[in-house]
Amino acid sequence: MKTKTLIAVMMAGVFAAACTTDPYTGQQKVSNTAAGAGIGALAGAALGTLAGGNDRRNALIGAGVGALAGGLVGAKMDQNEAELRAQLQGTGVSVTRVGDQIMLNMPSDITFNVDQDAVKPGFYQVLNSVALVLRKYNQTLVDVYGHTDSTGSDQHNFDLSQRRALAVANYLAGQGVDQRRFAVTGFGESRPIASNGTEQGRAQNRRVEIQLSPLT
Repeated sequence: MKTKTLIAVMMAGVFAAACTTDPYTGQQKVSNTAAGAGIGALAGAALGTLAGGNDRRNALIGAGVGALAGGLVGAKMDQNEAELRAQLQGTGVSVTRVGDQIMLNMPSDITFNVDQDAVKPGFYQVLNSVALVLRKYNQTLVDVYGHTDSTGSDQHNFDLSQRRALAVANYLAGQGVDQRRFAVTGFGESRPIASNGTEQGRAQNRRVEIQLSPLT
């Protein structure tokens, strides 16, 4: 199975030149346009960097982000889940809890145009809501997974899945989520959740998933 996991090593300088002021909060942030445009530069920096071991965990703890332990793990993930469900209700993004992990499933028809890797402008607000929760509860690792249907070649599907997952991670980082929390994996067509024999099934298989795991 062809996959590549990338630690989203995102240099601050890539975004710094494109900061804008949020009209609602007055805070500096990366513009939506810049977040999308930065994917090429960020991919160039990150490609080939395999995410392995405890790299992210060690980086975060070294930066002063405390790890969760004992009963705090479940309690914090409960809070994460509750806020994500509230923020994402009616958006088309599903929230699934398995143990202490939370999975967000983002169908590609609401996230990307056909065969494109730029996040749709209409989806920015949804990702802004996700970023809001991720910033509030910063003691999680964020894995972003890209998937496609079986239409097209294996290589094309793999590359597209990876670019889409990276685009979502880049956007969230551009909204102030600590880039050290991210790892990005493209799975191409290798992990279908429905039959590729029907359009409905293919639509379900085209997706980006965000998995949140407690920092322990």
